[in-house]
Amino acid sequence: MALLTSTKPDEDQVLVEERSSARILTLNRPRQLNALSFQMVSRLLKLFFVYEEDSNVKLVIVKGKGRAFCAGGDVAAVVRDCSIGDWRSGANYFQKEYLLNYIMATYCKPQVSILNGIVMGGGAGASIHGRFRVATENSVFAMPETGLGLFPDVGASYFLSRLQGFFGEYVGLTGARLDGAEMLACGLATHFVPSVSLSLLEEALHKLDSSDPAIVSATIDKYSQQPYLKEQSAYHRLDLIDRCFSRRTVEDILSALEREALNKNDDWISATIKSLKQASPTSLKVSLRSIRQGRLQGVGQCLVREYRMVCHILQGKVSRDFFEGCRAILLDKDKNPKWEPSKLELVSEDMVDSYFSMLDGEDWEDLKFPARSNLPVSAIAKL
Repeated sequence: MALLTSTKPDEDQVLVEERSSARILTLNRPRQLNALSFQMVSRLLKLFFVYEEDSNVKLVIVKGKGRAFCAGGDVAAVVRDCSIGDWRSGANYFQKEYLLNYIMATYCKPQVSILNGIVMGGGAGASIHGRFRVATENSVFAMPETGLGLFPDVGASYFLSRLQGFFGEYVGLTGARLDGAEMLACGLATHFVPSVSLSLLEEALHKLDSSDPAIVSATIDKYSQQPYLKEQSAYHRLDLIDRCFSRRTVEDILSALEREALNKNDDWISATIKSLKQASPTSLKVSLRSIRQGRLQGVGQCLVREYRMVCHILQGKVSRDFFEGCRAILLDKDKNPKWEPSKLELVSEDMVDSYFSMLDGEDWEDLKFPARSNLPVSAIAKL
């Protein structure tokens, strides 16, 4: 029988259903597009730890209520704390969120994330690290952080850097939106299931009494389809993306795109240039270096580095673009951020370097992870 447990308001934000050896976690802030609050991150982390130790649990399903899986972390709450001088509360939020990302990436039981809607920022962190990601025709994926004065975090420097060619740089720098077919094509999703088949898929997963990834995958396969990649898809432009986004600097990437625009009349190229020119120059440079470093690092190293980076951003000593981006996009919604520095050439290498350094202060510590044991081969490969 289905058992839905929830007694306190905090628990209402993540609903828990028990179906034989499966546990179904539903992100439940539909009016906020299931943006991850500190309470939700804490509850998910606690549940994942409990289920890992519980031999009765074989499979964890994560989904969202309403039209989003999860539209990101609740950064508006972080900005509120920082605006009253409390950047450490924000750091505490990211510390817990990145720990959740790490536990999902190294989990010993299959996590099936059903991405039937918006999957952005922190929502990607709560799903892409898991073993199975099911996209649908309603899926919309993006890492929009450079437009907020942030950078693709939640371990994105790990998973974006492992996409084909330089597609990860394209997705991470431009904040481009991908549909379910594109998610499957590039590997962000492992399966594509039409939304009308999701209830049948979930019923089949509830009946599985197995943690064997091959059995879980074969079950999802029964409901999967090969979706159609639309003609205008960026995935048809991999050669062009590789030619431009393989360049060493953001300036070089923009120059390469502008040269391509001279040679062919392509709306996609002009839209890509426009996205880059609207983003925070500091964020673009920090993000490119982060993804490039991520290519050579394990998921834990990526998250440790990203935690350093986000703490520098919360302190706001080099640039306050994160606060300006959140003001313009999330709070005042005038969509007209005034970035400072305002141009790429004003963002020096030294400024970028500073985001990757350890923070000064005796009471600041690097992100630390608990020891993990009995890791599956798929998790060991990520380390």
